[in-house]
Amino acid sequence: MPAGSLLLAEVLDTGMLKDKPATKRATPMPESLVVFDHLGAGVGQTIAVSEGAEATMPFRPRSVALDAYCAAILDTIQITEN
Repeated sequence: MPAGSLLLAEVLDTGMLKDKPATKRATPMPESLVVFDHLGAGVGQTIAVSEGAEATMPFRPRSVALDAYCAAILDTIQITEN
C-alpha cells in the first residue's frame, strides 16, 4: 500500500464554495467521507477526490476497501454561472 494518511473530509456544496473563505455547513453532513491521501493535504485545504472503483486504482492489482482517494490539492476554485 502506498504511504499516506486517512483524512476525514467534509463535502462542500456550491453555496459554500462561493463564499470566500468557505463557510461551515448549517447542518452536519449525514456521514463523513474518509479519504486516502498520499499528497499531504493539510487541515483546511480544499481537495478533489475520486470515489468508487476509481479511488482504488493506485492500489491495483490489490483489492482494498476505500471510499475516496485524494486526487488533487486545489489552490483555487472558479465557479461560472450560466
